Amino acid sequence: MDGSFHAYQVVREGDSFQGRIVKLPIDALPSGDVLIRVEHSSLNYKDALSAAGNPGVTRKYPHIPGIDAAGAVAECTAGPFKPGDPVIVTGYDLGMDTDGGYAEYCRVPAGWVVPLPQGLSLREAMILGTAGFTAALGIRHMLHNGLMPEKGPVLVTGAAGGVGSVAVSILARLGFQVTAASDPAHADYLREIGAAEVISWETLNTESLKAMLKEQWAGAYDTVGGKTLENVIKSMRYLGVIANCGMVGGGTVSTTVFPFILRGVKLLGTDSVQCPMDLRLKVWEKLAGEWKPARLERLVRTITLDDLDEQIQAILKGKIAGRTLVVPETRLKG
Repeated sequence: MDGSFHAYQVVREGDSFQGRIVKLPIDALPSGDVLIRVEHSSLNYKDALSAAGNPGVTRKYPHIPGIDAAGAVAECTAGPFKPGDPVIVTGYDLGMDTDGGYAEYCRVPAGWVVPLPQGLSLREAMILGTAGFTAALGIRHMLHNGLMPEKGPVLVTGAAGGVGSVAVSILARLGFQVTAASDPAHADYLREIGAAEVISWETLNTESLKAMLKEQWAGAYDTVGGKTLENVIKSMRYLGVIANCGMVGGGTVSTTVFPFILRGVKLLGTDSVQCPMDLRLKVWEKLAGEWKPARLERLVRTITLDDLDEQIQAILKGKIAGRTLVVPETRLKG
């Protein structure tokens, strides 16, 4: 395909990294089977890390971030897709060392592409994005390990963030009594999307020398890690189930085996990047159907490529609640 496109590209300048809007030829995109005209992407914490030059996320610059993309197929040289098909790409290497969704076009292997499930628009798919998919995947793990609403309340940490917001919404829709741990300033928002109770995140971010604490929750979705996860593990009910996907509070957890042995607690790691395609399709079908958040639009704000610099800094500082939809438009002309 001939032509050019606009993109938000991060460049390395000495020891710093700067975002800029550029116009590139289609041929500048990486090789791949499916060229997608991007209609929507989203802003995730991992995107901000990529834009900030985090080597654990991205090593090759110049680079176009955006670990999510949804749009229509423009060209396809392999796989079951044809021009015009609505599709989603999340996970794999998109937006990491493969140019991502902060552009009018992206090109990826056919094996990364998910057909848009019936029941979701492209916009809705990106309101969910990697955050929503990760939330749903962790909840699926929890349900498959015995969690049911009648077993008691569930906790969601980092509840006002992208993953946390969708987790609260899905769990509430499934009939769980949800306790949301977050900044109290987000209490009204969290109750609006389904939380039955809101507690300050600070109550969980404390040191405790005890091996176990009072039993409180039948299940927990933890997006924080660190001390928060330590206290969650200690506070689970008998046969409690925890899904963990984040480490904004730290990557190290210090605990004992007692909650696992004496209470039968299960800690389930949740990775959406390399999720097998058969499971990926099942999770997206759930998100398009019975797990679709009841107030999806309440979770989101919409920005363009021109707003990314400011919003990337905001998400790095923990200043964003809910989801941020990115439309690949720019004031840059020509």
